Amino acid sequence: MFGTDIGIDLGTATVLIYEKHNGVVLREPSVVAVDQDTGEILAVGYEAKSMVGRTPGSIVSVRPLRDGVIANYSMTEAMLQHFMRRVTKGSQKFFRNRAMICVPSGATDVERRAVLEAAIEVGAREAYLIEEPMAAAIGANLNVEEARGKMIVDIGGGTTDIAVISLGGVVVSKSLRIGGDKFDESIMRYLRRQYNLAIGDQTAENLKIMIGTCIPLAEDQRMVVKGRDLVQGLPRQIEVTSSAVNMAIGEMVQSLVDGVRNVLELTPPELSADIIDRVIAQQTGINCFTAENPMESVALGTGKALAEIDSLKNSGRSSMLINLKKSSRRRY
Repeated sequence: MFGTDIGIDLGTATVLIYEKHNGVVLREPSVVAVDQDTGEILAVGYEAKSMVGRTPGSIVSVRPLRDGVIANYSMTEAMLQHFMRRVTKGSQKFFRNRAMICVPSGATDVERRAVLEAAIEVGAREAYLIEEPMAAAIGANLNVEEARGKMIVDIGGGTTDIAVISLGGVVVSKSLRIGGDKFDESIMRYLRRQYNLAIGDQTAENLKIMIGTCIPLAEDQRMVVKGRDLVQGLPRQIEVTSSAVNMAIGEMVQSLVDGVRNVLELTPPELSADIIDRVIAQQTGINCFTAENPMESVALGTGKALAEIDSLKNSGRSSMLINLKKSSRRRY
C-alpha cells in the first residue's frame, strides 16, 4: 500500500512540505544547529534559528542550502529526515510516498541530482524535480497550459527565478543568485558603513520585513535596532528609517529589475505581447500581481504537479520533470 504524495519546497531560507489532502503541513527555517566537537545535531528549524548568535563557540548554526541548492549534503539529509518524521509523526509511511521537489531553473545537473538523491535517501519511493518558476505558477493558479505568455518572478531566500511560461513549458528563464539573504547582507553592510554599527542576520531580516521598501515612501517609517559599535566595541542602538533600508537594498532591487528586462528581451515577440497585454510597472511598463499566497505557492505547485504526474507523462510533456525511482538505487 502506497502512502500519500508529498511536495517539498526545499528553499534556502525555509522548507515547506505539502501533503496531499492536507495542504502545507510544515513551514520551518532551513537551519541546523550542530555541536562541532561531537558532530551531534542539536536542533533543526525554528529552534536552530533561535540559537543563531546566542550559542557557545562549539555550537554552530548551519544553513545546508545556499543559493537555492544543496551546499552541505549530510546536513540537508538530516534536516529532511527530521522534518519528515515531524510530518509523518514518526511513522514509516514516507517510505511509501512519491515526492516532488523544486529546484531553481539555473541549477546544474549535479545540483539537481543531489536534491533527488537526498529525497531518496530519506525514504521516498519515487522522487521528481520541477523548476521553481513552473511550481510557483501552478501554485498561484495560473493556467500554465494556455497558449499565452505569462511571466513568473519567484523571489526566494537565495535565488530569484524569472521565467516566461507558455503551453505547459518554460520558454525563457533566468536564475539570479539574489534573494532575501542578499537583501539582509546589504542592510548589514549599509549600517556598518553609515553608522559603524554591526548587527546580526535576524536584526537585518526584521528591518527588511518591518520597514523595508523598494520605493521611497511619502512618510518615513522608523525602527530602533541594537547592535555593536565598531569603534568602541560596546552595545549601541540607533533609529533606522525606511529610506535608509531603501538605499541599502537599492542595488539588489535594480539587479532584479534588470533580470526581468533581460528575460523580456529574450522572449519571442508574440509572448512578449501577451505579457504586456496584462500590462514589473514603473521601469518596465508591465503591471505585476502578487500571488494570493506567495509564501506557499511553490509548495502548493509541487503538490499539484505531482497529482498530475501521470497525465503529464501520458501527454508527453514530462520533460520539465526529472525522475529518480528508489528501486533503481536501493541498497541491500
